[in-house]
Amino acid sequence: MADEANRTVQNQMRNKEGEKKRAFLTLEELRQLSDDTNTYKSIGRTFVLEPKSALMSEQEQKLKDSEAAIAGLQTSKEYLEKQMAEVENNLRELLQQDPGLARQIMSMTVM
Repeated sequence: MADEANRTVQNQMRNKEGEKKRAFLTLEELRQLSDDTNTYKSIGRTFVLEPKSALMSEQEQKLKDSEAAIAGLQTSKEYLEKQMAEVENNLRELLQQDPGLARQIMSMTVM
C-alpha cells in the first residue's frame, strides 16, 4: 500500500515537472517577442487573443504553482519512504523475535 502511494506521488511529481518545463519554455518563447506582438491563448480548440503580459503572468503563475506542488510532493514522498522503512524494520524485528512466525509466513503461498 505504501509502495503504491509512493508510485502515485512519483507520477504526480513527474506530471508537475512536465507542467513546470512547459511553462518555463513558453515563458522563454514569449520573452523573445516584442510587447506589441499579437499572442493567443488556447482554450480547448479555440484560440483567444490575449495580451503578451497576461500570458506571461499566467505562465509565471503556473511555474510557481508547479514548483510549490513539487516541493509538497517531495515532502510527501520523503514521509512515505520513512514510513515504509519503519514498517520494514518493525516487521524484520518481529520476524527475528519469533522464528516460528517467520517459517509460517515463508510457507504461505501468494495467490
